Amino acid sequence: MTSALDAEELRSRLVAPNGPYAALDVVETTASTNADLAASGAADRTVLIALEQSAGQGRRGRSWSSPAGGLYLSVLFRPAGVPAERLPWLNLIAGLALVRVAQSAGVEATLKWPNDLLLGSGPGKGAGILSEITADGAVVVGMGLNVAKLPSDVRPAPGGLAPTSLEDLGAAELDRGELAFRLLVELAGLEGVWRKNGGDAVESGVLEEYEEHSSTVGQNVRVELPGGVELLGVAQRIEADGTLVVRGADGVEHGVSAGDVVHLRQA
Repeated sequence: MTSALDAEELRSRLVAPNGPYAALDVVETTASTNADLAASGAADRTVLIALEQSAGQGRRGRSWSSPAGGLYLSVLFRPAGVPAERLPWLNLIAGLALVRVAQSAGVEATLKWPNDLLLGSGPGKGAGILSEITADGAVVVGMGLNVAKLPSDVRPAPGGLAPTSLEDLGAAELDRGELAFRLLVELAGLEGVWRKNGGDAVESGVLEEYEEHSSTVGQNVRVELPGGVELLGVAQRIEADGTLVVRGADGVEHGVSAGDVVHLRQA
């Protein structure tokens, strides 16, 4: 069983002057933590955690199943000094934080570019990430991590990935308060070094770490691009700007900055 979250305890450990965040709140339920923060005009490094979401969203406006027992949080960043073209790295950095937390709980974890945490040897989808730029130029990064055993009616993710959770895979640590603390500490550490380096993914080390945990690089993939276009090929690498490079059947390398990636089975 997972425990409830103690907002006061989290604030005492994570909010300034004792921690890296400006503010933190926990709500029982909300439609979407991303939407709430995006409309708030909040300060840099503000956190909102929900025990349940009624209208969680994934990429392209899809719904994200957010049953009770998961960990749903969003963080608003205003990374002064980081060029706008480097802001998409916040989405990938969130993935690295999730990998570290899953591994600390004894669960194998990798990343499917650009926004999925894969758990176990199957693997299954254990978390989703959605980053959005607000009207006033901030970036809200939302994460939904499956912690408790999932109900039987949770549907597969796009691309056929079966949903799974930390508890489904025998995680050693299921206290949601401690998981939230670890996740936010890892996120702050990664984002802080990246920000200090002006958002440079190479200098901050996040590119190297991301490729180390990528399950996409080296895979045969189908990329579903905006406008209904599909790209088939082999994922080659992640570039310094966060784009995925895919070599098509014609041998030409294509840089992909947005799209849904489906891992294809090897022939």
